[in-house]
Amino acid sequence: MMDAMRYSVDVPNFGEFAAPEVFAEVARRAEAAGWDALLVWDHVVGEKEARWEIADPWILLTAAALATRRIRLGTAITPVARRRPAKLAREVTTLDRLTGGRMILGVGLGEPVREEYGALGDTTDRRVLAQRLDEGLHALDRLWSGEPVSYRGEHVTIDDVVFRPTPVQRPRVPIWVGGMWPNKAPMRRAARWDGAIPALDGMLAARPPEPATVRELVRFLRERRAENGRTAEPFDIVLGGASPAGPAGRDVVAPLADLGVTWWDERMPWDDRLERAEPMLRRIDEGPPRN
Repeated sequence: MMDAMRYSVDVPNFGEFAAPEVFAEVARRAEAAGWDALLVWDHVVGEKEARWEIADPWILLTAAALATRRIRLGTAITPVARRRPAKLAREVTTLDRLTGGRMILGVGLGEPVREEYGALGDTTDRRVLAQRLDEGLHALDRLWSGEPVSYRGEHVTIDDVVFRPTPVQRPRVPIWVGGMWPNKAPMRRAARWDGAIPALDGMLAARPPEPATVRELVRFLRERRAENGRTAEPFDIVLGGASPAGPAGRDVVAPLADLGVTWWDERMPWDDRLERAEPMLRRIDEGPPRN
C-alpha cells in the first residue's frame, strides 16, 4: 500500500518560516524533492510567553502558490471558530483558483484556546467554539456551491448570498479536521468531511505513531464513515512525525500505509529546530520516506 501513500511537509507560521521568501523557498524545495504537499500552521498569538514572530498563513500560502506548480498547499490547522466564514471562504477560493485546484483546508478548534481566543477578548468556552466550528464548516460548504445560500445557526447567518467564482475543486476544497486523539468528538466531525489530521501522543517529540493507536483510530473513523453513509467516498487519514530518509523512512511509513493511513506528514520536534528553516530544508532535500 506504500504506492497509495502521499507525503506532506508541515511547518509553523512563526520563527524563520514567518518570512514569505523563506516559506516560498521551502515550497520550491519541497516540490523539487518530490513531496506532495506543504502545510502551514495558523496561529495569531500562539504561546504568549514565547513572543513568536508570526506571519499570516494566507500570505505565506500565496507566496508558495506563486513559487510552485504541482504540490498541494494548505493549513494544519485553521481555527474556523475565530474566523468569519465568508472571509475564509473568499480566501480559500482565491488560493484554490490561483493554484489551479491545489488547496487543502485543515480545520479544528485551535490551540492554545486561552491565547488564541481569550487573550483577544473572545470566549474560551470549548462548547461554544465547537458550535462555531461546525456552523462555519457548513457555511463554507454551502458558499462554495456557487448557488444562492440562506443559513441560520446560533452563531452564523447567511441571507440569500451567492458566492462566485467557486473553487476549482468540486464539490469543495477538501476539508481535513484535526483534534486530539483519543478524544472522539473531533474525529466524529472529521468523518463528516474529507479527512482527519489528528494529534496523537508523542506529537511534541515528532515520534511516529504507534501501530496499535493507528489501528484503533482508523477503525473508529471507518465506523463513523459507515454510519454517515460515506464509505464509498474518498477520505484521507493524515499522520506524521519525524522520519529518516531512505529505507529507514520506508520502514517507519509502510506499516501505517498498511493500516489505512493515506498521508505521511513530516514534522520537526517541538524544540529549537521547530522555528528554524535549515533543519527542515535539509530533511526536505533528502526527499519523502518513499525514496
